Amino acid sequence: MKSTFLTGIFFLTLASAPLFAQDAQNAAAVTDEELKKYAVAMDSINEMQTELSGEIKGMVKENKAVPVARYNELYKIINDETKLLEAQATPDEIRFVKEVIAHREEGTAKIKETYQLLAKDYVGVASFNKVKKALTTDETLKTKYQSMMDELGKDNAIN
Repeated sequence: MKSTFLTGIFFLTLASAPLFAQDAQNAAAVTDEELKKYAVAMDSINEMQTELSGEIKGMVKENKAVPVARYNELYKIINDETKLLEAQATPDEIRFVKEVIAHREEGTAKIKETYQLLAKDYVGVASFNKVKKALTTDETLKTKYQSMMDELGKDNAIN
């Protein structure tokens, strides 16, 4: 009697396993709306990153006191006093490099904050994570996402 009961539970478990698997697949399916919101959010972040990068490049190129090559040299050693002395970095050069770094850090913090807000308030955390995870494994979804990003990129070029 006990073995019949256990056998019955075993077969019920086997029979219901595909049902649970289907539920998991359905729960994990990404809707077009979720994908679109995710794409819009990521496009916004990409635009912010592009804008910040342009600002940094502009700051460096437009600065007359520190040529681009010198900036690049000092940027790599800015936190090493010994190397700065060896490179004969002037206080103005050091100040400029640190200003650029501060601007980059401020911009990066804004991007991070916006990323979190978009994920939480626009896309929704559960949807955001679901789409992000699905994009790592679902080639069809990746293709669809890339198409959306390309379209959004065209809109950005117009504006």
